[in-house]
Amino acid sequence: MLAAELAGRARPLVSRAGPRVMVAGLGNYGLRGTRHNVGMAVLDRLARQLAVAEGWRVDRQCCADVAVAAARGLELVLVKPRRFMNLNGLSVANAAEIYNLRPEDIYLVHDDLDKALGKVAIKLGGSARGHNGVRSCISALHSNEMTRLRVGIGRPEGEVTVSSYVLAPFSTKEQEKLEQVLAQAATFLLEHILQRRAPAGEPGDRG
Repeated sequence: MLAAELAGRARPLVSRAGPRVMVAGLGNYGLRGTRHNVGMAVLDRLARQLAVAEGWRVDRQCCADVAVAAARGLELVLVKPRRFMNLNGLSVANAAEIYNLRPEDIYLVHDDLDKALGKVAIKLGGSARGHNGVRSCISALHSNEMTRLRVGIGRPEGEVTVSSYVLAPFSTKEQEKLEQVLAQAATFLLEHILQRRAPAGEPGDRG
């Protein structure tokens, strides 16, 4: 229901004054469909929910694909870095400077080995927990206050190394549930953001 409401309400915007957040999907640009890029896949799904799936543009200043949407009086800057995972933070930090955002205004969406596929969780700041993309963002922003949406991908079984596992595409069995996982993750994140950050009294706010 939330997605349907926003599809009619959200639209691409030019940058403006007012409450704003950034949502960055971490990954290796160009390696679409791999487990390590599930954060970018969630962002693509979020862009669809916000009716800006056709609004992505290449921003050479921050070396990222960027789309801007609005929901309930809040501007959302969606960012997909056009870099390798361990350099994602450079794009996120550049976008934060361009859009005048503080670390606490930034949401990072990334894969999590410690959670099974289908499990998601919000983490409010803290360490990178071994994730190179998050570590890069902490280093570039000189802060660990960014909120994270951790999207479970599970751990490899048998002799498969972690690096091979995360850089491989989802299995056929995993792909059967992936669309539902992406939709649930995007909705969960959007509801969290709007509950915490949307201005009070905007049309469509929940009492």
